[in-house]
Amino acid sequence: MKQILIALCLVGLLTTSCKPTQLGSKVNPIAIYFTPSVDAQVIEENSRTFIKYLEKHTNLSFKAHIPSDYFTVIEALGSKRADICIMNSFGYLLANQKFGAKAKLKVIRRGKDYYRGQIIAHIDSKIETIRDIEGKKFAFTNPASTSGFLFPLKILVDNKVTPKSTTYAKSHSGVVKMIYNKKVDAGATFYSSPSGDGTIRDARVLIKEKHPDVVEQIKIIEITENIPNDPFVFRKNFPENLEKKFVMALKKFLQTKNGKKAFENIYGVTGVVNAEDANYNALRDLIKKVNIDIKKLIN
Repeated sequence: MKQILIALCLVGLLTTSCKPTQLGSKVNPIAIYFTPSVDAQVIEENSRTFIKYLEKHTNLSFKAHIPSDYFTVIEALGSKRADICIMNSFGYLLANQKFGAKAKLKVIRRGKDYYRGQIIAHIDSKIETIRDIEGKKFAFTNPASTSGFLFPLKILVDNKVTPKSTTYAKSHSGVVKMIYNKKVDAGATFYSSPSGDGTIRDARVLIKEKHPDVVEQIKIIEITENIPNDPFVFRKNFPENLEKKFVMALKKFLQTKNGKKAFENIYGVTGVVNAEDANYNALRDLIKKVNIDIKKLIN
């Protein structure tokens, strides 16, 4: 009898030790990945405020991750290292197609659920129109960027323009810096219309503090079509009860002073609305119509 009891105890210990740790616990926090489209330090500083609020109002544990590139965010959804991602529209399409991730929220910026990209150039480049980019040096942000790659690329393809060389600066600020320092002649970044008093809000503002003359040195050549705003994406099979808690806390956070400031600093976000995968069908159709071989370009 004693041996049987010992055996049962051992089985119980093994069962307990093999039991998966609950998602949202301190040892298994919910992982939130932020697409590195702006300075990582800015994301890190403001995401701490967000994480503290989430933990206080959900009784769950969270951890923020800021990878060095867009593709790490996408792959993290497939490997389940990421539970929730704030990502760009094109990156979402890749994550949805490859890993079954789902968009559940879409960000709002100053009352709009869309944004645009732009092609910019240094004033000394002698570029006045898109066709002038032929034979010049050009910088994209990242092959998974919608405003910093896909839509500007469509403009180049539509105009049958081939730059002398292309490079990837990894971020929107990186593109602006390369153009400002004349490492390239032109490049692609996000566009946002100026404020009512004329203050710029496009990607040039990202380096304006260090380079106050950036507006005089870099000009806008063309603006892209409307792009669906960035989604909040949940990995496949993410627990529905945790999703509801997160969404509710996020919406409340964005109504607070600190919440508004944090997300305005990170991605210029002023609110969120519910979204579904079908909201991005128009973007899928555009990619098909343009007939761009994305895999080839990424390689």
